[in-house]
Amino acid sequence: MREREQALSKVATLDEALAYINDGTVLMYGGFGGIGNPPSLIEGMMQKGVKDLFLIGNDTGFPHVGIGRLVTAGRVKKIITSHIGSNPVAGELMHKGELEVEFSPQGTLAERIRAGGMGLGGILTDIGIGTVVEEGKQKITVDGKEYLLESALTAEVAIVHAATADTFGNLTYIRSGRNFNPLVAMAATFTIAEADEIVPLGSLDPEVIVTPGVYVDMVIPSQGVNWKWAWELKKDTK
Repeated sequence: MREREQALSKVATLDEALAYINDGTVLMYGGFGGIGNPPSLIEGMMQKGVKDLFLIGNDTGFPHVGIGRLVTAGRVKKIITSHIGSNPVAGELMHKGELEVEFSPQGTLAERIRAGGMGLGGILTDIGIGTVVEEGKQKITVDGKEYLLESALTAEVAIVHAATADTFGNLTYIRSGRNFNPLVAMAATFTIAEADEIVPLGSLDPEVIVTPGVYVDMVIPSQGVNWKWAWELKKDTK
């Protein structure tokens, strides 16, 4: 039994994971406002010096929180996201022409990623009809109603942050840390899960598993969050 578990194990080191993330990689990430962003992988990318990344995810975090650290450091060439308001550096870089930003309404973005994970070509939505969102997009009429065709999104690599993983890559999440992580885990060619705790195969109750291990290619142990959250920074300034 132990030999079988070892054969199925996807546990690896941070350095082994970083070998899949290089200059120009199309990278999806889970999380919302930094919560659910994988801290050790982000720190590893900072230390490795990867640049010209093409990111796909909900937001740009805060200047020194989560995925925002890469944006602030100028390591990102393009991003598809729902908003950048919590990271003013992203806005500055966008206006300078140093960061290409494609905005997608949050629900639409989630569905585009889900479609990518399911092997669909895209989704139909009426969100954005009559606004700048429809520029350059195909319109399709169904039962007399007009929709925009939004393309599915996929990536070369997805990075997710889980509360618990077993050695095969079955994942659980805690509360808002679940945001976008299950979606991006399904939509990449190679998915890396960073987990706060790694347990033996068979230890997790199947009813609490959110991301099945079949979607996960590699699991690494997390070294924990190494940034201060926005509310902690506010306390420090008082």
